[in-house]
Amino acid sequence: MALRDLTAAEQVAALQAGETTSLELVDAHLQAVDADPVEAFLAVDAEGARARAREIDALPERPPLAGVPIAIKDALSTRDIVTTSGSRMLEGFRPVYTATCVQRLEDAGAIVLGKTNMDEFAMGSSTENSAYKNTLNPWDHQRVPGGSSGGSAASVAERQVPWSLGSDTGGSIRQPAALCGIVGMKPTYGAISRYGLIAFASSLDQVGPFARTVEDAALLLRHMVGRDPMDSTSLDWPGEITLPTATDLAGLRVGVVEELTEEGVEPGVRAALDASLKTMEDLGATVVPVSLPSALSGLATYYVLAPAECSSNLARFDGIRYGHPVPADNLLDQYEMTRGQLFGPEVKRRIMLGTFALASGYYDQYYGRAQRVRTLIVREFDAAFEDVDLLASPTSPTAAFPLGDRTADPYAMYLADVCTIPVSLAGLPAISIPCGLADGLPVGLQLAGPAFSENRLLDAAYAVEKALAFDTRPPGLAT
Repeated sequence: MALRDLTAAEQVAALQAGETTSLELVDAHLQAVDADPVEAFLAVDAEGARARAREIDALPERPPLAGVPIAIKDALSTRDIVTTSGSRMLEGFRPVYTATCVQRLEDAGAIVLGKTNMDEFAMGSSTENSAYKNTLNPWDHQRVPGGSSGGSAASVAERQVPWSLGSDTGGSIRQPAALCGIVGMKPTYGAISRYGLIAFASSLDQVGPFARTVEDAALLLRHMVGRDPMDSTSLDWPGEITLPTATDLAGLRVGVVEELTEEGVEPGVRAALDASLKTMEDLGATVVPVSLPSALSGLATYYVLAPAECSSNLARFDGIRYGHPVPADNLLDQYEMTRGQLFGPEVKRRIMLGTFALASGYYDQYYGRAQRVRTLIVREFDAAFEDVDLLASPTSPTAAFPLGDRTADPYAMYLADVCTIPVSLAGLPAISIPCGLADGLPVGLQLAGPAFSENRLLDAAYAVEKALAFDTRPPGLAT
């Protein structure tokens, strides 16, 4: 078996057993990164990765992650590696520090190969809002990989790396994981430090793993969670993330969210969801319908709150504090020309939406009302989890759509996240695993749980993954 075909856990085991070296693994994956048929990477640190591999190979004892390569979404700061957040505003920017979550993985023995493409400042659902290039779906190069973490998802599906990091504000890990046929997890809000994550909407942003298997996602998550003094919203983690072992779902009650499984869900997606729910029943779970009446208000709520937060967070990109200044005759013109020329259309759209929602006279009508709906959504999730252990829905109402199909229709693009946004607004953990194909394209099953239920989620997802036995290799991928 080729080294790239090994899962991350298998690569760790091979390294610990002395069957390969970190340098061999890094070189094998860099060969795939250099070819990059899906345009997943924005920056590659080949020599830095090889140097780190040699250091780890020379250690008398390997660290827990043993020297396995990883890719990082370009929204996370990495010292001396160009970090742009997919924007011309930060073109060529080299951070002077590394994000806490990335540093923790490096300390545990992961080796950063490079930075992956994304929608500009994480605003998008197809990675077509990147200022640099389109990333292609490994299952069909005429289709999108999802977004905003499309590069991270595509790099794992294409086996350029065994795992990667993304960030999820309204579904930016789970949705591309579903469209690329891999596993993606958004942990409980606060589980992972956001220090070093270029902010989009601070009350929603969360970092999480992409991997080909649930076990790999758990292995990566284990080394990222926990409080960070550099992020006041990070939390002490109760216990440890354990590697999943469940073989059945006996005693588990799973609620199927009615509002997220009906209107707008493609027939092929619905069929794959129904088959996976039947599998869960066969594994011993009790599957019951659950209503979250405010879930469908999540999209409108999100597109008031997230733009409001981004209009504040992105105020710092003015060519003086951050970003490249565009020369002008006076300071005000410089601000306007810098932001007007270096932000893309979707970023400017959301800044204007958010600024309007926060304007005097409109604050209570839009922002205040959206916050009240968010509270309703949180309470409905709390009530649901009094009756069931986990909630299930499709991750995305559709499979991967063609490139350019929705770029002229923002509302159609926003609907790609209709199933993931309610979970984000509630700050809860959720995982997407591949559950079948619709017209030859992957479909994702989303499982969500109460805060800090990551171990339960991972165990359930692991049992379903084993039962479904989905083949994550895209058709035509070279061995």
